[in-house]
Amino acid sequence: MKLPEQDAARWLAQATDDLCFAEWLLEENRFFDKGCFIAQQAAEKALKACLYGQGARTVLGHSVLELLERLVSRFRDLAKLKDDARLLDRFYIPTRYPNGLPGGAPFEAFVRDDLEQAISMASRIVGAAGQILGRKP
Repeated sequence: MKLPEQDAARWLAQATDDLCFAEWLLEENRFFDKGCFIAQQAAEKALKACLYGQGARTVLGHSVLELLERLVSRFRDLAKLKDDARLLDRFYIPTRYPNGLPGGAPFEAFVRDDLEQAISMASRIVGAAGQILGRKP
């Protein structure tokens, strides 16, 4: 088993890379649905990095809000990111599956503004995780 710091570093590095990919998609001005999902993933992985850094052996779940809430009692500043986490959770299913929407397909439903918002919210969470872990993401 890896040390908590090693696991945290790996998860934060992946979160940072995911966020860079979402930003690249924004620059390319395409694949907004996929970019929103990747931004959600960046936030999820960043919070999992924090939990691993705190010594968690296994971190299950995909809700950014639920992961964040597990950390708020120890890191109270994270509470200000609850709205970001709640909104990012909305990008987990509908960005990938047509049956996650009332009609149409994800690639038709998500637009540039959605991706800009997702990146902004994920950036705040990844940045906060980097501060918690003592690293700049």
